[in-house]
Amino acid sequence: MKVSVPQENLAQGLNIVSRAVSSRSTYPVLANVLISAEDGRLKLSATDREMGITCWINAKISEEGATTVPARTLIDLVSTFPGETIELDLAVRTQTLHIKAGRAKAEIKGIDAQEFPPMPEPDKATGIELPAGDFKEMIQQVVFAASKDDARPVLTGVLTTVEGKDLTLVAADGFRLSIRKAQLGAKAEQSMRAIIPARALSEVARIATDDKESISMVMPAGRGQVIFSMKNAELRCQLVEGAFPEIQQIVPTSFKTRTVVATDAFLKAARQAEIFARESSHITRLEIKPGEGKAPGVVDISATAEETGSNDSKVDATVEGNGVLIAFNVRYLREALEVMKTPNVALETSAPAAPGVMRPMGSDDFLHVIMPMHLGK
Repeated sequence: MKVSVPQENLAQGLNIVSRAVSSRSTYPVLANVLISAEDGRLKLSATDREMGITCWINAKISEEGATTVPARTLIDLVSTFPGETIELDLAVRTQTLHIKAGRAKAEIKGIDAQEFPPMPEPDKATGIELPAGDFKEMIQQVVFAASKDDARPVLTGVLTTVEGKDLTLVAADGFRLSIRKAQLGAKAEQSMRAIIPARALSEVARIATDDKESISMVMPAGRGQVIFSMKNAELRCQLVEGAFPEIQQIVPTSFKTRTVVATDAFLKAARQAEIFARESSHITRLEIKPGEGKAPGVVDISATAEETGSNDSKVDATVEGNGVLIAFNVRYLREALEVMKTPNVALETSAPAAPGVMRPMGSDDFLHVIMPMHLGK
């Protein structure tokens, strides 16, 4: 293998695949990145067996070949060559990758590419085409609600369903729930229902930098995998096994109070409250007061830290129904508001001990449910 590649291209490619490099495996090759010169391009791959990422970058290929080298070593080294053209030359017998950039030289000892787990090409003909920009927004509006606790693996994933032209993503962690729906450009030939790791979807959103491109989603039959193919990259991961909670039983079907607030003002108040609430289990009180006469309603957002102090912010609101005093985990509130894309947001509540439902005003494709916290005395 003999390759000449701009440092910028190689660094970008390594940044894409690096998130799939294993840091805990007992198999040394999984800590490596596969470098393969083929078909006029340089292919980089990394996998931890649960998730694998491949990307292709433009390079001048003088001689084809492949090897694997420690990812961390290569990434750190390449970062020291800004603006340089990097030359890669593989000594096949010793599996040593010779690297030259300007007047600097280095050698990295690798492992034969044959030991790297195979990553076969997906059948894109069976895939569902997703607009990158819209799909990235969908991902961002649900993944933050997925659980980080591996004790309940099913909640670390995002329930993904496709029925006809309807695509739905659902994430929950037992304390909150996000549901995002969208219409596909074309009817899917077959229905899909799978739990995709939230981590993998976050990576898809990170990799797909061109919002105008298309993302192909393929679920090969009997493999328990999903594969996302983009213009110059591909991500595959194992699906999460198990039964996702029935969301119909979680989403409230009615409310007694509906409060419409400016999204930016609500978010600013939540961020201020979080400064103090993080010292008291993130508890933030929301006192919702209907307007009197021509005066607008008000949402009073407050948090108290026993050792630090307290915070109180008031935000004008349009309140339909009775006033209510309710408490939420302010981090959950803030994270939901950060992904609301409309100028105003509606908060629907029924009682201090009942879940709250947040919806972006003017949009029916997204809702977020937050469980309340105990107010105490």
